[in-house]
Amino acid sequence: MTNGWRTHAQLAGRFHPDHPDDVQVIVHDGGPRITQARPEAVWVTVTAMDGDVFRGRVHNEPQQLKRVRLGEGIRFLVAAGAPHPVLVTEKYLRERDTWTVHPCDKCGLSELFDAPSELFAATFHGLPPDAQPEMFTAFCPLCSGAQVVELKTSSLSAPAHEPATAVTRARRPWWRFWK
Repeated sequence: MTNGWRTHAQLAGRFHPDHPDDVQVIVHDGGPRITQARPEAVWVTVTAMDGDVFRGRVHNEPQQLKRVRLGEGIRFLVAAGAPHPVLVTEKYLRERDTWTVHPCDKCGLSELFDAPSELFAATFHGLPPDAQPEMFTAFCPLCSGAQVVELKTSSLSAPAHEPATAVTRARRPWWRFWK
């Protein structure tokens, strides 16, 4: 559908009044564990969509970012708790369905700026290369609150009718958070 994003419920009310394909998007070089650069809002012309993931071209040059440039094609999505849609990477999109990102305890942001594997590697140095966390916390990239990131297949997230048993908990020491 041509320009189907104009009627997409998640983008409703976000378009520039004089440019019906332009929205402000929060772009970034990563979250606080990856970079010191602060996120910025830039204008983006929407060019395509795939479900709830949108594509667009950056309209103005970010002031301090190194990874996002004027005219560059980006992907973004609408995240609860964010004032504007948020830039996402291919790696983040590939890993997104494997993890549950619990909203920030301060602002409610429901997405991460980094792929969970990148956050885990930047946070927990010196672990075995095949270490896989079941759950960890991350600083919210918008307000520095806390987000809990949980592996969807984790025994910690078992449905109430299937609680984690002593046997599943005994597979690893109590202090070891990775598999």
